[in-house]
Amino acid sequence: MRREGFGADVERKWGQRGSYARDYIREETVFIGQNRLGPDLRNVGGRLGDGTNPEDYTDWFYKLLYAPQSVATGTNMPAYTFLFEVHPTKGRQPSDRALRLTGKFAPPAGFEVVPAARARALVAYLQSLKDTYDYPTERHLNANAEKPKEGGH
Repeated sequence: MRREGFGADVERKWGQRGSYARDYIREETVFIGQNRLGPDLRNVGGRLGDGTNPEDYTDWFYKLLYAPQSVATGTNMPAYTFLFEVHPTKGRQPSDRALRLTGKFAPPAGFEVVPAARARALVAYLQSLKDTYDYPTERHLNANAEKPKEGGH
């Protein structure tokens, strides 16, 4: 049972369709809810935004990796701070890649957090994770799924 105000995944803009059992057919163990550490990333590239401009969510991914609580309150996902570099800003131009962190997640005054090459590669990979194929045999399982046109066209 979903809490009040929580709709289906599609209503929450978490993708173009709900999940099918077939999505997890090759998984030996499927971790759902708090059994996994962090959000389900299987379709994260398809869930965020409309898919036309993945760069819109690049900063969100970096924050998720550096300080998960800053974008996913209550998550049990660990921080992957080793994927980032902390640079002093005194005497140098600030990086255009520096994260915009606030409050307790912000670096000390005079410093900036910059994604290292491995963080940039990981975020590019995460943005490529799109499991949006609508299996015709399971389309009816999604209440909001568009019904196929008569004649199969």
